[in-house]
Amino acid sequence: MLLVVALGGNALLERGERLDAEVQRQHVRSAARALAPLAAEHTLVLCHGNGPQIGMLAVESENDPALAHPFPLDTLGAQTQGMIGYWLTQELGNAGMARPVVTIVTQTEVDADDPAFRTPTKFVGQVYPEPVAQRFALEHGWTIARDGRAWRRVVASPAPRRVIELPTIRQLVAGGTTVICGGGGGVPVLARDGGRFEGAQAVVDKDLTAALLAIELGADRLVVLTDVDAVRRDFGTPQEQPLSTVNVDELRAMRFPAGSMAPKVDACIQFVTATGRPAAIGALRDASAVLAAMAGTTITASAGSAGASRRTA
Repeated sequence: MLLVVALGGNALLERGERLDAEVQRQHVRSAARALAPLAAEHTLVLCHGNGPQIGMLAVESENDPALAHPFPLDTLGAQTQGMIGYWLTQELGNAGMARPVVTIVTQTEVDADDPAFRTPTKFVGQVYPEPVAQRFALEHGWTIARDGRAWRRVVASPAPRRVIELPTIRQLVAGGTTVICGGGGGVPVLARDGGRFEGAQAVVDKDLTAALLAIELGADRLVVLTDVDAVRRDFGTPQEQPLSTVNVDELRAMRFPAGSMAPKVDACIQFVTATGRPAAIGALRDASAVLAAMAGTTITASAGSAGASRRTA
């Protein structure tokens, strides 16, 4: 099968951990071991998150006295694609993967009029106690929001419209190459007159970019791997319970935290609705079991949906 896998940035760095390179390399090493069995049996397109990493680079840039201005978010997004892509490429090989692996620094077109530019929701960087987050907001002009019991910076996260490098990705996939692309959702770019592009100050959600790629590539499955074991009904309440299987209509009737589970659910709904094929959400450590519907949450089409009609036609 052709699998598009969205790998959460928080799965590569746990909350509260130091951002040291070796800490992140250890997580990437574990991720590669979990992904290698999938890549051995299936053609794999891998999109990774970059929330903690781009936040780290942004802080470094803002505090660098040698710079007249901090590096913009689009450039930092490209840097994280190179860094994490390099780690994943190397560790997948070290985990015994025989297929060729390549990382593509990917651009994702977004709409300049997307309302997300007015309402930041994408968490980036470390978590902080509220007083520290408030101080950083004043010092750096950040927008901050509560993330669980702590606080984090939030930035604009416009919807992906087009992956610029899609034709190249398609050719590589056709040749059986494992492709790491759309890292951090891809570098957000705006289309200008004359076929030009320029960077946008935002971070695209990697789950939504993964869904777009899965639809455009005709993937058999979209698999979202993160640091939680399943989608949970009534999240945060005494009635909370994990879901093993759910259809898109049931999911649409539920509410999930913005900036965390909500985009994962939205991505799966988009893929399943467009294709009629299943999607899955689960823990990275259970990657093979999530694909086999033995762990995590499998999302299916609703009866009578457009995707289901195409699938059974």
